[in-house]
Amino acid sequence: MAAPALRPGPEARALVVARGDLAARAAGVLTHVDGLVARVAQIVLEDRARKVDAELATVAIEDLQGVTETSLRLTALAAGGYRTALDVSRATVAQLDALPGVGPATARSVLAAVAELATAIGETKHVRIAFAADRGRVPSHARDTALPAPLDTELLTALARLQRLEPEVEPHRADLTTYARAVAGRLGDARRAASWWRSAFVTPRARRAAREALAWLDGWQPWLDDTGLPTTVAELEQRCAAPDPPAPETWADYERHGARYLTLLERIVPGARDETAFGGLAAELAQRVAAHPLDTSLLHVELRGYQGFGARFALNQGRVLLGDEMGLGKTVQAIAVMADRAAAGATHFLVVCPASVLVGWEREVAAHSRLVPHRVHGDGRDAAAQRWRTDGGVGITTYEGLEHVAPPDGDGSLGLLVVDEAHYVKNPRAQRSRLVASWAERTWRVLLMTGTPMHNRLEEFLELVRLLQPEVADAVPRHAGLAGPEAFRRAVAPVYLRRNQEDVLVELPELVAVEEWVTPTAAGERAYRGTVARGSFMAMRRAAFALPDPRDSAKLERLLEIVEDAAENGHRVVVYSWFLDVLDTVARAVAAHPLATVHGPLTGAVPAVRRQGIVDEFCADAPGAVLVAQVQVGGVGLNIQAASVVVLCEPQLTPTAEDQAIARVHRMGQVRTVRVHRLLEPDGVDERIRELLAVKRRTFDDYVRESSVAAGALQAVDVSRTDLAREVVAQEQARLGYGAVWDGLEADG
Repeated sequence: MAAPALRPGPEARALVVARGDLAARAAGVLTHVDGLVARVAQIVLEDRARKVDAELATVAIEDLQGVTETSLRLTALAAGGYRTALDVSRATVAQLDALPGVGPATARSVLAAVAELATAIGETKHVRIAFAADRGRVPSHARDTALPAPLDTELLTALARLQRLEPEVEPHRADLTTYARAVAGRLGDARRAASWWRSAFVTPRARRAAREALAWLDGWQPWLDDTGLPTTVAELEQRCAAPDPPAPETWADYERHGARYLTLLERIVPGARDETAFGGLAAELAQRVAAHPLDTSLLHVELRGYQGFGARFALNQGRVLLGDEMGLGKTVQAIAVMADRAAAGATHFLVVCPASVLVGWEREVAAHSRLVPHRVHGDGRDAAAQRWRTDGGVGITTYEGLEHVAPPDGDGSLGLLVVDEAHYVKNPRAQRSRLVASWAERTWRVLLMTGTPMHNRLEEFLELVRLLQPEVADAVPRHAGLAGPEAFRRAVAPVYLRRNQEDVLVELPELVAVEEWVTPTAAGERAYRGTVARGSFMAMRRAAFALPDPRDSAKLERLLEIVEDAAENGHRVVVYSWFLDVLDTVARAVAAHPLATVHGPLTGAVPAVRRQGIVDEFCADAPGAVLVAQVQVGGVGLNIQAASVVVLCEPQLTPTAEDQAIARVHRMGQVRTVRVHRLLEPDGVDERIRELLAVKRRTFDDYVRESSVAAGALQAVDVSRTDLAREVVAQEQARLGYGAVWDGLEADG
């Protein structure tokens, strides 16, 4: 670098001051952001240490013998006043060695045992941020898992500030770091060259180095002009100095966008153990999947660890069924697979889904990736289909609309077929199942997704497996159930991956279910007896609400009490029923309540494009808002985690129907404890249904929930809705003294 024209004096001193000031300010911006990250990590690690100490305090000193194979002189420790593992953890080798009868070997061994125990406990302790209103509504053991109240607000504030600042600072981090570090290293020498007095009292060699440093500082000007760093630093300083919103606003933002906060938190301090992602896969297969590359360059979202594993599973295996429990982000995993294939050169992808979630898919693809979605449905369907075929991207259509979609030109041009809510194609003889199967034959990569792979019959699961890899389904022995679930899990492992919320969403707040048994009024009892006499199963199910005077409904009275309590405590409520007339009754009653506002009813008659809009309006409304929805509509594909109270007006006829509806609220991104209220009347249809469905729920939990399924003697565990309806009606007619009435039995819902 040529020597500058600058000589020691005011101009040189001004240059040194300006360069040094800019370097310090650039470093200050980075220190501010990195300090937030450090504080977040510190809060989490201190919280983990607090929880570990609490656990160690419950471990009696004599129990440490089981932690190590070495024979420890624990009696001597107890005699010295060490009662728990926590007491020991706070001691040193010298302190323990000083106890009579202990010795250095025992001291070192017992401290190592306690350290090993503390590490194991720490791996199970995860941060949980709890709303103040929720702390008193859950058991004490759950409250103990939450951060102390002052810290959770500080943690949220730091995470919120990071979310605001990181997108602005990170694109400039390299320039800020380069300049700040470089200038700091030469600033001392340059200061000597800027002053006549300092230059006069150094060696010629030092004087030469100082002048070179001054010239070097002056030489940064073209780079500063090109990058605009001075302006950037000034703008970033303003962003860093901006005050945080009031705490209630931050908590409200956390309630709406909890997933963003928790994903950022997990990136800073990883919280879940790696093995929770594997969904029970054999170790060898899990290792291959975990090692599979995943290109996330086209994604706009950070994947959770288990989500990345799910995407790799689909990429490694090619044709798979992703059966993750509702609320774990199957859509994001599918988008990650498409983004990986697009980065590798694939151009066309197709999503088939129910109409109710079509708009949601369009939004998710656009929000979470650089892929272009095309809604091939409704008005403009043909034009959208043509754009998709010509330009590529993600075509999104419904099961009914799939027959109107022409495949892109060329063999192998479909990079991935995604079939959402894949239980819709469980019947291989149905037209939509055959149509999906014909598309599945056109591409090697197929991803079926459903959180409910089995509704009524275990055979349904095998049909989905057969659609993907017939050889896997055919290899399952007819009576494999006799060999136990482990054998079956190994058989379907190449196809099926399922993770449950309790395994991977360790920060998910509690789900508190309450059975609200209400005694019917005299008018309600008379109405119910009339439906039993007619043998009308569906009328029996909704009789509690179908009264001439709604004020006679014991269930409605309790529902309004729940709504009022939720409004007073800052919660939003979702009310589910199968029946339209029940929803109308509930909507009218809630609308008349001074504390609540009603959204919906959300029913099958509402166009798909409008359904998400209703949910968005509900989520944006103030606490006290109530969304009224058909369980089969609101329970599929919609994200309603702004709510934290769920009311089920009557028991549903499949074990998964209620689970799926609840999971729309108790899902990734939920930050409040979720309370589920099941409205039930004793000694009637509600109780009969719950008893008869207990077998179905056990079957699902034993097999499908654990990524395994039994193929032998499948008919023995089948409980069809028609059979269930007949059995309930027969039991109730016998109990109330009526004759069996089968003609015209309504058993279709």
